[in-house]
Amino acid sequence: MKTIHRYLFIELLKIFSISVVFVTTIFLLEQMLFMSDMIANRGLTFWEGLNLMAFTCPVFMVISLPFSVLVAAGAVFNQICGDNEYIAMKTSGWSFFFLIRPVMLFSVLVYIATNFAIFYISPWATQSFREEIFRIMQRRAHIDIKPKTFNYDFQNLVLYVNDKNEENILIDVFVADKSDNGDLKIILAKQGVIISDPGTFKIKLQFKDGTVHDMTKDGKSYNILDFARYERYLEIPDVERLKKRLTRRHKDLSYSELKKKIRKNQAEGKNTDRYEVRLSKKFSYPFACLIFGVLGATLGIKLNRSGKSGGMLVSLFVVVLYYITMIFSQNLGSHGLINPTFSMWIPNIWLFALTFYLAWKTVHETPFTIFIQLRDFCISGFEFFRNFYKRKTLEKQRQNSATLPFKRN
Repeated sequence: MKTIHRYLFIELLKIFSISVVFVTTIFLLEQMLFMSDMIANRGLTFWEGLNLMAFTCPVFMVISLPFSVLVAAGAVFNQICGDNEYIAMKTSGWSFFFLIRPVMLFSVLVYIATNFAIFYISPWATQSFREEIFRIMQRRAHIDIKPKTFNYDFQNLVLYVNDKNEENILIDVFVADKSDNGDLKIILAKQGVIISDPGTFKIKLQFKDGTVHDMTKDGKSYNILDFARYERYLEIPDVERLKKRLTRRHKDLSYSELKKKIRKNQAEGKNTDRYEVRLSKKFSYPFACLIFGVLGATLGIKLNRSGKSGGMLVSLFVVVLYYITMIFSQNLGSHGLINPTFSMWIPNIWLFALTFYLAWKTVHETPFTIFIQLRDFCISGFEFFRNFYKRKTLEKQRQNSATLPFKRN
């Protein structure tokens, strides 16, 4: 690797790392606030919250990797143009395609890393996250059930135990179970034990040697049932809210799970568009890294007169437009309006066309008339609203001055 390429690659790596950390932290802010509330007011321990945050990071990092490639490439080439290094490099006979070789290499490496994160790290983090939630539910269930104390924490259920041994086996259990329709069920058992169900990530209370007294709301029906074993699922307070809040971004299925879902639905004659879209997204989304690298370099060169802030705003606009297109095409594919596999490649197609156009303009050193017109339009719009605001403010001041009472000295 030549010295200039090594220099550009190191600069790309620096800015890329900062961008990934910054964007990931922005995404995590909402989760941090929620975790703080759960730790301070809901009994979640610091280490439990830290583990959940650690398992959440890979999900957000996958989102931030392509965007960070665009930011890094744009910032590096904006900097070398601002310092007139790009002119010196061109004078030395180095073409644009020669200078973007480290960008292309860096984009390929991030493309590989994004694929590895999507196919391996993210599914592992998702499964670990669910298991940690399950362990929290299990620990909270043991903690909340205290001997010789009526427990009202569980929905539609009052629980009382006479004693609990070191193995968390409940002795002499009384449960008043009131259903949503008003029916009452009294459970009396000699023993009860909390059973974990890893398959469904649920907690259930298993009773042994007891009776069930079942009475309807109107009192017309009363039944007594003796049992050797009886089970009742528990809805853990706060942890269920935690689970619903934090698993919104952890519902992504792995590649093998998606393939199984598609084959199963096809065998049953059900629609598979939704799963085919999600499967296609796993391949199309990392591909954006390859395009964003070259796009960032061209924007950094052509927008160097606007400074770093101008280049950053344009990059942000492109990213927002890319994600809007991705969401729109994803919905079209999920509803069968377009081919589900092709739908997730639509954002990459228009992004590639834009990148090709800008790279051609950069190589031939022709101005970006579209960006110039867009810039002039934004400036004109800003000036119009600023003058309009000033005019309205002056008119209001004149009206207030005219309504003030005149006093003689």
